[in-house]
Amino acid sequence: MEHAGTEPYSTPDKPSWPPVAVPGQPAGRPSPAGGPPAAAIPDAAPASEGERVLTELREQIRRYVVLPSEEAFTAVTLWVAATHLQTAWQHAPRLAVVGPAKRCGKSRLLDVITESVHDPLITVNASAAAVFRSITDTPPTLLVDEADTLFGSAKVAEKNEEMRGLLNAGHQRNRPTLRVSGPNHEVAKFPTFAMAALAGIGDLPDTIMDRSIVIRMRRRRPGEEVEEFRTYRDTPPLHALRDRLVAWLAPLHADAMELTPAMPVQDRAADTWQPLVSVADLASGTWPGFARTACRVMAKHEAEQDQDSSSLGIRLLADIRRAFATEGNPPALRTSRLLDILNQDAETPWPEYTANGLTPRGLQILLKEYGISSAPRRFHGNVQARGYALLQFTDSWARYCPEPVPEATAGA
Repeated sequence: MEHAGTEPYSTPDKPSWPPVAVPGQPAGRPSPAGGPPAAAIPDAAPASEGERVLTELREQIRRYVVLPSEEAFTAVTLWVAATHLQTAWQHAPRLAVVGPAKRCGKSRLLDVITESVHDPLITVNASAAAVFRSITDTPPTLLVDEADTLFGSAKVAEKNEEMRGLLNAGHQRNRPTLRVSGPNHEVAKFPTFAMAALAGIGDLPDTIMDRSIVIRMRRRRPGEEVEEFRTYRDTPPLHALRDRLVAWLAPLHADAMELTPAMPVQDRAADTWQPLVSVADLASGTWPGFARTACRVMAKHEAEQDQDSSSLGIRLLADIRRAFATEGNPPALRTSRLLDILNQDAETPWPEYTANGLTPRGLQILLKEYGISSAPRRFHGNVQARGYALLQFTDSWARYCPEPVPEATAGA
């Protein structure tokens, strides 16, 4: 859970640059290695057109929106650039622009990136059928505003299950949707692969968030100033940057397809971030370091968010690990003692799980799907009681709630 005054993607030893967007004043950001502010370092000539255009795009985005961290600016910039090489990627990362309330800048960010992505296809309430019929072998970039109207409640989400399925399938290449069409009722395949940005209040469905670069927007504080976005005035510069992205990236399509960048994360997070890191590697200069820092910090933050809000079973596993640590990691804990620890923590759901808190029966039911059960054991003083062995949990802890990788070894 975030605390007031802290940055959601910051870490104590490597704080992000405060997200104050002042038009015309991009200087003052810390170096990616934690050195002196960029303003204190003499400007060096950008190594490539890629580095120049990415840097200019990032500063254009900064003119109009306040993002939660410098890593978020890096991620949005690289995501926009990656849309221009969609056909080179194996995965099409989603950009989930979410916030807790109105007026957090979600729609403004969507307005800005709309003018710089590849072939934008904007929708608020289009049907899934209309969307997948708009996706071709050279896919557009889907831009979905007010996504909370599609998935905001269980009833609405059920009605839009087809759209959720399309967005899930379209994250990976060669996952077409099948439909019966025509007078002969023939089965037709429709491609689903396309990059997509979705903006809305509150988190999107877990299956979409798991395939997304997540930008957690917040309302601006006093003093966080941005320029108003005016289509007539501000679109031409963004279109000019879009054209430069195309001119830079189009000749690199074959190179992009062959890239296998070293990633600081694994599994689906690596699949989702790989196009962004690949674009950074194509740009060279400072961007490969920026990209991997953003990937590591933001993916770690989302993993922690997911653990906090995931199923009760995974939450219980994590809380039991803390209970064992509190007791010095003994070989086993009595069920009664384990429940005492769990039910005394007011920051967890267990004190209010039932009128009497979490009970032995409730604990048994929640742990059953992980193959963990209590058994009669002997404890200190030769007391026999039912309890749980530490070794019963180690496999499930490693699979469902692993300990965070230390920063020093995250990229090793």
